[in-house]
Amino acid sequence: MIPELGHFALWLAVGVTLALGTVPLIGAQRGRADWMALARPATHVLLALILFAFFCLLASFVRNDFSVLNVASNSNSELPTMYRIAASWGSHEGSLMLWLLMQAGWAWAVAAFSRNLPLPMLARILSVMGLLTLSFLLFVLFTSNPFDRVFPVPLDGRDLNPQLQDPGMIFHPPMLYMGYVGLSVAFAFAVAALIGGNLDTQWARWSRPWTTVAWAFLTFGIALGSWWAYYELGWGGWWFWDAVENASFMPWLVATALIHSLAVAEKRGSFKNWTVLLAILGYSLALLGTFLVRSGVITSVHSFASDPARGAFILMMMGVTVAAALTLYAWRAPRIGLGARFGMLSRETMLLANNVLLIVAMAAVMLGTLYPLILDAFGLGKISVGPPYFNAVYVPIMAVLMFFMGVGPLSRWKNDSLPALAVRLRWAAGVAVVSAALTAWGSGGIGFGGFVGLLMAYWILYTVVAEIWDRVQPSAATALGGSTVWQRLGQLPRASVGMWVAHAGTAMFVFGVTMVSVYDIEKDVAMGVGESTTVRGYTFTYQGSRPVNGPNYEAIRGHLIVTRDGQQVSELYPEKRVYRVQRMPMTEAAIDTRWHGDLYVQMGEPLAQDKWLVRIWVKPFVTWIWIGCMFMGLGGIWAITDRRYRQRVTRSSTAPTGAAGAAV
Repeated sequence: MIPELGHFALWLAVGVTLALGTVPLIGAQRGRADWMALARPATHVLLALILFAFFCLLASFVRNDFSVLNVASNSNSELPTMYRIAASWGSHEGSLMLWLLMQAGWAWAVAAFSRNLPLPMLARILSVMGLLTLSFLLFVLFTSNPFDRVFPVPLDGRDLNPQLQDPGMIFHPPMLYMGYVGLSVAFAFAVAALIGGNLDTQWARWSRPWTTVAWAFLTFGIALGSWWAYYELGWGGWWFWDAVENASFMPWLVATALIHSLAVAEKRGSFKNWTVLLAILGYSLALLGTFLVRSGVITSVHSFASDPARGAFILMMMGVTVAAALTLYAWRAPRIGLGARFGMLSRETMLLANNVLLIVAMAAVMLGTLYPLILDAFGLGKISVGPPYFNAVYVPIMAVLMFFMGVGPLSRWKNDSLPALAVRLRWAAGVAVVSAALTAWGSGGIGFGGFVGLLMAYWILYTVVAEIWDRVQPSAATALGGSTVWQRLGQLPRASVGMWVAHAGTAMFVFGVTMVSVYDIEKDVAMGVGESTTVRGYTFTYQGSRPVNGPNYEAIRGHLIVTRDGQQVSELYPEKRVYRVQRMPMTEAAIDTRWHGDLYVQMGEPLAQDKWLVRIWVKPFVTWIWIGCMFMGLGGIWAITDRRYRQRVTRSSTAPTGAAGAAV
């Protein structure tokens, strides 16, 4: 009975989204306030229905209702409860239910927290979001029903994929989907502004915090997925350039360009045409990622389904959505205008360069991801595009981007002079060069590429420090009050502080990537009881292994003691597991995480009686990669708490041309 109730709730949600997508929109065009006012309560009803359906699915998993095909295919009576909960979104059908829940949640949030928006604008935004939700509801009901029954009812389920039986499965998909679906909010704001013809600085200010939140969640989601793959798959890497990884990375690059473009649209009234295109492109790439994961065109540990019919439905949905948005853009674009003028050397120019480089990087990733698929689809052969291509093409683009990332915040709006800009940047450049050289020397030498990576990390960090000082130094012409530097620091806008935190996180990320790429050491060794091996000053001694039983698996657990200079620093317990239902062998790496790097041990194959092939890595500063990503996302979250996003906008505004301090 519970699955039928959930299925019925989804059909009721179809009616609600149909009404939400039409009535308020027509009301906004006709000036009917009573019709527009229906948008808010409709989002409440929609969220309640989707939430009810989602909990029906969740209850089916927790109760081990194997009469539901989705449960029988992705769960088992021995599966721990927390993984039964995660299994509810671990399949294609369940993940779409999670998508719908996020979509309804975002629509409710916009209705609840955008009371400063004019009613016609809000009605159009929620109508667009309602239509987007309707398309996914139809996709679920006609091709991917999570409540389908199976007969005869199996005695037990086929179990969740052992690779997904990890705490990462609980946190990674919701975070990633919050970012994916959050881009639909930016899309809805852009389309609503096009319909209403009010693409002005107010639209950019309204849209910017929502876009930033979506970008922050996407950042968290990608970082969690990278960390999960690092410790769960046992391959010791943090990014493989897998097609599904790229499917989430491409919209992140566009979303990064979008939040910077919105800054210019809000401050100066420029880039409005470009900003709308970025909003459309960002959501289009989220749909493309959905297609890649669910159509069967790629084989990946991250992919959900291999049904061409589902892929065709998503392609049709993406085609209709993008075509409608671009048609609307073509109709409105001639009336938008170019916005305020700016000089060749200005903050606007630096942000434009930032945007162009991010889109070029996205195009490079897209080419490497889709080109093999296109060749295969047309029968032109099979090729593999892997890390060598992406590293050779993507890394140089990012190096140039890092340079502009440091210069941009210290540039003035509208126009700047090269000598004045050079004065503001000179000490940051000098200290960055010295710091990179000292780090390379202290680490035992480094190649040119590694030195550039370190230089860019320090460059970003020190330009953040330089900008903060430029804002609070006593001689600066600043609008901040306070008679001391410390008082002025306390009065800095939260949007500025959030930007600096995010940029500092980027510096940490680049530093971690550079150090682990250059100084990572890997060693394979056969180890019996009492045998030792030394890797980068750490001595690993194998103490033996013993069998252990988990809730739904059997394992052999190894034991290694790690010493340095004769002192014990760690004990590591890697495992080889076999899950009872699927009989899939799994390797569980043992990782000792330190502030300056990880000790990473993986058990390979048994060679003799209690003698194993053991793979050992020493990975310097690898955790800085994910810590940096967390700082990026937290910076975005902090930025949206700026008080100007909580105030009603009554008129368009532009930034003072001489102040470097206006937050980006």
